[in-house]
Amino acid sequence: MPSGAAAPVVSVCADTAGFGALREEWNRLHRACATATPFQSHAWLHSWWLSYGSAGRLRVVLVRQDGRLVAAAPLMRRLRPFPTLTPLGTDISDFSDVLVDADPPGPADAVLDALGAGLWRLARTSVIDFREVRPGSTVEALHDRWRGPRRRLDDSACLELPALPMDDLVQRLPRPRAQRARAKMRKLDATGIERRVVPPAEVGASVRRLLELHQLQWQERKVTTEHVKPRFAEHLSRSATLMAETGDAVVTEFTLDGTVVAADLTFVSPRLAGGYLYGAHPELRERKIDVATMLLRSCAQHLQDGSPAGVLSLLRGTEPYKLHWRPERLVNQRLLLARAGSAPQLAALLADVRARSLARAARRAWKERGGDRPST
Repeated sequence: MPSGAAAPVVSVCADTAGFGALREEWNRLHRACATATPFQSHAWLHSWWLSYGSAGRLRVVLVRQDGRLVAAAPLMRRLRPFPTLTPLGTDISDFSDVLVDADPPGPADAVLDALGAGLWRLARTSVIDFREVRPGSTVEALHDRWRGPRRRLDDSACLELPALPMDDLVQRLPRPRAQRARAKMRKLDATGIERRVVPPAEVGASVRRLLELHQLQWQERKVTTEHVKPRFAEHLSRSATLMAETGDAVVTEFTLDGTVVAADLTFVSPRLAGGYLYGAHPELRERKIDVATMLLRSCAQHLQDGSPAGVLSLLRGTEPYKLHWRPERLVNQRLLLARAGSAPQLAALLADVRARSLARAARRAWKERGGDRPST
């Protein structure tokens, strides 16, 4: 690294137009950050802000060195239930993090310290609440260096598989389970379902079909409320189109007799690849087609076709169909950063977290006892 590099310069972007104008240099930084996931791409975050952001709340910390963007922390200010700064994309993103150039013009520690200094100034009156931090993320280093009050809590559980071809994933299973998996794949092939990777120019329309199929597959069942809202459709269609252009997303359609019966949106990065959302026609379930196996095989095929990824992530959640494949279990972290001035908000936030945890435990215990069912 050049020893004569200028000191890092910290600024805060607080307007939508300015954030949008960062696209090109943000994309370069995103590619240069060793821990980045697709959820830190400019396309995902800027699109999320357009659909979910509130005027006057944007706070994107930027660090430049010799004019080059070398670090960024995409945040927004929330006022309820307590004044906090949270990452953009919260709630519909599986992972959050900051971006730091792996090879900046000057010392890497100076860049990290500058980013920390920018966050320190913002934390004077607000707690910084990083949800869903994947183990090994860059923001963990900032948490370790933080001079003020800080806390680390468990967040969502995630499951991961090695980035292997489907045949190798099947071989990892116990013999009886592997035999069943092969039988399901033979049935898929015999059914005549065809797989097509959607060109970037067609992604927007394909994502809208995906959402229609997603609603159809969950009819008369409990669906994630956000997935049926217009703002989510707007965001997903817009962001996936841009992410497909940069190679951060792949949309796949599955057709039967010329009709699209399923569609899948997979996110791809050097660190991980994972299916974010899919839609499947109920007819597939009626025909006893194992949609989960079909999608996993498709994701593994993306990796064979050249999409780089360190792991095949099943993202958040420990649903039984995921556990079938013997994945590794990881637990995302929730990292809280404060200063003396925001310590009361931190204490209130921790009390709220404890209260919610106790309420969830009470609901689980109530359900295990049979709810309102009278004892016999």
